[in-house]
Amino acid sequence: MSVIKPSLAKGTRDFSPVEMVKRNFIYDTIKSVFRKYGYAEIQTPSFENLSTLTGKYGEEGDKLIFKILNSGEYLKDAKKKSFDFHQDENSNKLITLISEKALRYDLTVPFARYVVMHQHEITLPFKRFQVQPVWRADRPQKGRYREFYQCDVDVVGSESLLNEAEFVLIYNEALAKLGLKDFTIKINNRKILSGIAEIIGKPDLIIDMTVAIDKLDKIGLDGVSKELMERGFSDDDLEKLRPVILLEGTNEDKISSLKAVLAGSATGLKGVAEIEEVFEYVENLISYGLPLTAKLELDITLARGLNYYTGCIFEVKTNEVAMGSIGGGGRYDDLTGMFGLKDLTGVGVSFGADRIYDVLEELNLFPASAEIGTKVLISNFDAEAEKYALPILQQFRNAGIAAELYPSSAKLKKQMAYADAKNIPYVVLIGGDEIASGELTLKNMQSGEQKKLTVLGIMDSLK
Repeated sequence: MSVIKPSLAKGTRDFSPVEMVKRNFIYDTIKSVFRKYGYAEIQTPSFENLSTLTGKYGEEGDKLIFKILNSGEYLKDAKKKSFDFHQDENSNKLITLISEKALRYDLTVPFARYVVMHQHEITLPFKRFQVQPVWRADRPQKGRYREFYQCDVDVVGSESLLNEAEFVLIYNEALAKLGLKDFTIKINNRKILSGIAEIIGKPDLIIDMTVAIDKLDKIGLDGVSKELMERGFSDDDLEKLRPVILLEGTNEDKISSLKAVLAGSATGLKGVAEIEEVFEYVENLISYGLPLTAKLELDITLARGLNYYTGCIFEVKTNEVAMGSIGGGGRYDDLTGMFGLKDLTGVGVSFGADRIYDVLEELNLFPASAEIGTKVLISNFDAEAEKYALPILQQFRNAGIAAELYPSSAKLKKQMAYADAKNIPYVVLIGGDEIASGELTLKNMQSGEQKKLTVLGIMDSLK
């Protein structure tokens, strides 16, 4: 039998014990904040029926769904005869014959399916969070994987803008707990964008308008103006758009300017009113406790997921590291309509856990506790020391201290090298003198300091 050289499937990764401790630190921190705001965790299967996923992400998205080949005789004679393999246009028909399942592409569509299937069991508004891997048959490149984790939190069945305000606070609290000190939560509203397109008489060109405006930072006002002209806007349109594109000042200044510009659009004014209400909720909530670490900024160039979102839109950026957005989301009015349950409004956001990991690593923000698995190693010099150490090992573990006993007698140098390699911060040395006196040697691996302590003294010191 030939030896197979081990390799990873393209676009996937292994995570080492050190990386897993850090990743779990991020997930546990974020989850603790979700729970604090009344959100409960659910999980959905790694794969769904292909029919559940197709047609939900647009033509390009559908191409990136990982299909699972049916097991067994997936092309029986009857099916072979019914299919002409030489016609390229029938490739989609072939997929339905040989594949009925697919790996989930995101957590949103499975969540919509879950809500519809469990609609008689859940209580509305339904508040859920989900941290699970998703798969996309994308071209792997730096920072883009075929398997990656999403970290989503949504509430469905409530129109209240208190939900949007609480998402601002969830981002604020979770990212501050992770150690970030300078980050911006940008907020916009789809209705404001619709109102702007409406007042210049180009409601059909809303996507073209926002795609161009979104590039203001990169190509400047002249570049944006040129692109708008190419996309079908006139000089008069640009004249009306200019004060909106160049919106400056505080959030209050921007709101005041937008009210004047959008005076002729009921939709646009509704969007401004919704933003105001969210700001008011946030202000009231933070006045009773948690300070706002984040900068909260109204940014009318923000247009993520425009085909999908119907109300407030969010995006979060760190200002400490050059990095894309580390979170985002928004309000959608018909998440479950695709599965026959109409008019169920919802709002949700996600955390970009992989990007947050890179930010914390670059800023050296992972606490020491997030880099430690085992806290203490007990040495093993001979059979007598091992027997003496076994009850101590259990005492440590019963006290919630992660502890190991070196599994066989070996030279001290080898045992110390093991502790170093595993980043174990403390070693307890048990030799003949320690057994006789009942005072054991506790060595701090970082400083090299050693002190004699009883078992209880060591437990107090390690806690």
